[in-house]
Amino acid sequence: MSGERPLALTGGTGFVGQAVLDEMARRNIPAQALARRASDHGHPRVEWVMGDLANARALDHLCAGASAVIHIAGLTNTPDPGEFHTANVTGTANVIAAAKRDGVKRFVFVSSLSAREPALSAYGASKAEAEKLVEQSGLDWTIVRPPAVYGPRDTDMFELFRTAKLGVVPLPPGGATSIIHVDDLAGLLVDLVDAQPALVRKKVFEPDDGREGGWSHKEMAKAIGEAVGERVFAPHLPRIVLRSAATIDRLVRGANAKLTQDRVGYMCHPNWVARSDRKVPDTIWQPHIDGESGFAATAQWYRKQGWL
Repeated sequence: MSGERPLALTGGTGFVGQAVLDEMARRNIPAQALARRASDHGHPRVEWVMGDLANARALDHLCAGASAVIHIAGLTNTPDPGEFHTANVTGTANVIAAAKRDGVKRFVFVSSLSAREPALSAYGASKAEAEKLVEQSGLDWTIVRPPAVYGPRDTDMFELFRTAKLGVVPLPPGGATSIIHVDDLAGLLVDLVDAQPALVRKKVFEPDDGREGGWSHKEMAKAIGEAVGERVFAPHLPRIVLRSAATIDRLVRGANAKLTQDRVGYMCHPNWVARSDRKVPDTIWQPHIDGESGFAATAQWYRKQGWL
């Protein structure tokens, strides 16, 4: 790692961001982390910078003296699709501008596999547009497109564990997806900061758990069922049923709804498998947590927290 200069991190209080801070603490790397609220994260060398992606002064403070920026913060789910552009596109532009003002050259951006198919969802479109800003920034950038991320603290895939405990995992129409444990993703993001430039600079990577061809939806439902100790019924639901379910979720949970119309758009796409031509070089990073053991450990964490 680059001397004692800190890494600047956005999204430090989020699911992935907390895992990155855990990894940085294990490596004794100092951090400057952007947050809208105080955090009690146990990293002994983190400086919390109060602010958000619209606060230029906070972003300048965040980037000042940093060796690199890992930009994770963004909006992944909202009942108002128009909010994706503000958070994910304008927010990324603001972080890039701050990095350039403060002379930070290295920029690692967390995008999404959904950016491959921007026509399917407002979320994917916003990530694709943000990627273009990064690519045109003039910085030494690397873009990471994670597949489905799971692990301790996650509230999105927790929905699948919760329903599996009830014996059923409703699925979108048939297809396959890649997955990655949040700890593996965190390790990758930190590894990329000082990785050999010729192998990672100006590259777009699609990491996964190492399972060739990804997971069919049925396979993943079965594995989650085994993790919670249940044999599950996993029906494929047609798009029209999922859209109706999204409407009901919005009525029941309002702004906290997990299933939105925008999510239905990309959930129904049959192929969210990480591509081999976007693989991270083995000399830079390799996954350590396979799906079966990762699901089991995640289910155990949920049980300890009283979620299951």
